[in-house]
Amino acid sequence: MKKLFVGSLAWATTDDSLNAHFAQCGTVASAKVVTDRDSGRSRGFGFVEFENDAEADAAVEKLNNSELDGRQITVNEARPREDKPRDFGGDRQRSW
Repeated sequence: MKKLFVGSLAWATTDDSLNAHFAQCGTVASAKVVTDRDSGRSRGFGFVEFENDAEADAAVEKLNNSELDGRQITVNEARPREDKPRDFGGDRQRSW
């Protein structure tokens, strides 16, 4: 499966509308709008996974700079997530 990053989403875009927009290019395995943990509001981006790599490539070609819910979206292949050390708000340089 190939995962695509979708940026510049409208606040009103839902998982279902994202799925429907990308389904015109093939079989969507999953479509998820990323939301803020506290407020539940969209963070303006999401991810779409296709079962077929060729369909994912076609979606990038066809849907990059297309309009969804009144906004021009960007679509490209998602990069692997980098593992970053978590900072829990403490000052690591502090000496006691």
